Amino acid sequence: MDMITLLKPSLNWLLVFVPVAIYLRFASPESSTLIFVTACLSILPLAGWMGKATENLATHTGEGVGALLNATFGNAAELIIAMVALEKGLHDVVKASLTGSIIGNVLLVLGLSMVAGGARYKTQRFNRTAANNQATMLLLAAISLVMPAAFHHLAAPATPVAEGALSLEISIVLLLVYVLSLVFALITHKALFGGEGGESHGGEEVAWSKGRSIAVLSLSTAMIAWISEILVGSVEAAAHSFGMTSVFVGVIVVAIIGNAAEHSTAILVAMKNRMDLSVGIAVGSSIQVALFVAPVLVIASYWVGPHPMNLVFTPAEVLAVTASVLITAQIANDGESNWMEGVQLLAVYLIMGAVFYFLPEMAGAKH
Repeated sequence: MDMITLLKPSLNWLLVFVPVAIYLRFASPESSTLIFVTACLSILPLAGWMGKATENLATHTGEGVGALLNATFGNAAELIIAMVALEKGLHDVVKASLTGSIIGNVLLVLGLSMVAGGARYKTQRFNRTAANNQATMLLLAAISLVMPAAFHHLAAPATPVAEGALSLEISIVLLLVYVLSLVFALITHKALFGGEGGESHGGEEVAWSKGRSIAVLSLSTAMIAWISEILVGSVEAAAHSFGMTSVFVGVIVVAIIGNAAEHSTAILVAMKNRMDLSVGIAVGSSIQVALFVAPVLVIASYWVGPHPMNLVFTPAEVLAVTASVLITAQIANDGESNWMEGVQLLAVYLIMGAVFYFLPEMAGAKH
């Protein structure tokens, strides 16, 4: 029985690529493509452990806090990858990964969750008021990207100093709103985001203890930090070898890898008919990226990297985020989901992926 369990296909098999990626980084630093592939494969099982730990931690804290914890630790990989890229001055890669994370969570993760859950349950329900509140927060995120881009084109030739000052002020506003949104969700209107709580569903295995969950979270986050640095160092060279633009790699490839934790957990809980938690993870993660991670990176760029980063995203990135927000708000409006709505979200993601794939490299230039 133990041998059968051992031979059963598992994401953990990919853990073998962790030492391989680390070895190649030091023994063969010129093998960028191989390093990139092994680093990507390494992050997947580590993110899976991170997701499992956060799901177990959620059984002790309830759906609202659980979704926040999953989004926070899931985005830890995203923040770490972005910080490393920021230090290297790869601002376009950072912005592309932020864009990819936002649209990836609300289109790919939520879409797959609705398809997976809808395959088992004809109609799944979640708190409509909470979902609409999150959709409005996403709209705020879209506005925060539209305004700097509009300023860049309307005030041309705008000075980098002016764009930097505007981005810094917007970042402070976004951080303040994000903190207030936590107060709203976790304190003053906690009942809206409570979901079904942390009860066992359908004979699930006994949850890990808080200590074990926190230990696994800490270890997996530390390993992801190390592998992420290796990944970022090989991104540009690997993109050219695959015939991909750095924008496509940032928006699609790096974003998917960085959000692997949300992918696994949101889909898993959707299949257990816990859509409040699934929606909270997918949409909440996008909100956190736009209202917390992006502003933090802008502020951090004044100390990290060669020069400050602004919030001037490309027109393609702004359009992608805006379109994603609009269709997500439309689908979340009725507080119900089914597999077809998931298909619709995935279709939009595939269309956007195709656009970014064929988008010329020079389209990513800001100036």
